[in-house]
Amino acid sequence: MIEIVPTCVPNDSADLKAGADAVRAYARSIHVDITDGLFAPAITWPYVKKGEFGKFNLAGTRGLVTEVHLMIQNPRALGIEFALAGAERILGHVEAFTSPDAASGALREWKENGAREVGLGALLPTSIELIEPFVPLCDVVHLMTIASIGTQGIPYDARGMARIAELHARFPDILISVDGGVSEKNIAELVRAGARRFGVGSALSKAENPAAAYEALKALAESAIV
Repeated sequence: MIEIVPTCVPNDSADLKAGADAVRAYARSIHVDITDGLFAPAITWPYVKKGEFGKFNLAGTRGLVTEVHLMIQNPRALGIEFALAGAERILGHVEAFTSPDAASGALREWKENGAREVGLGALLPTSIELIEPFVPLCDVVHLMTIASIGTQGIPYDARGMARIAELHARFPDILISVDGGVSEKNIAELVRAGARRFGVGSALSKAENPAAAYEALKALAESAIV
């Protein structure tokens, strides 16, 4: 099954609501990028300053399946807060944990506190071997296909294709999600490599007709399934 998940990069709660309201017109889920100014250079909601997040809720995304992408250091605590707030999907980064035990524990705790799906992301330079021990604990593995993170609009990096194919070959049953530079030019190839879920930012947010762009991406992806 193919899923296209529109991306929102909110600066504050009003920004989150506006992004969610736009997405509701054509999609059922939303991918919320969260950065702490440490793991990724930008600071976004719900962070109030570098490395420190404030109180928050997910009222702005109500009615959408909310997927949070924690591009932050030590994401365990914030992931728990998002699970308690109602986020259905929580993605941390394998590189952001202090130890393998910390990563495994966070995945378990996010589920114990209400998340329906949990997973780990991997940056483009990160070896597949680093994430391999955690695959049995993941509902999804989230692979970046851009050279750097934290800013929407960074161009797609073709090196990501081989990584998707490698992960799919090793773990054919794991859901592979892809994030970064996804567009009509590459989505069919990404599907053929093994990806089935796509976080999509600029290809939708900058489109003249986001709903039509969403449907076009989905059609291209579905036609590539063999």
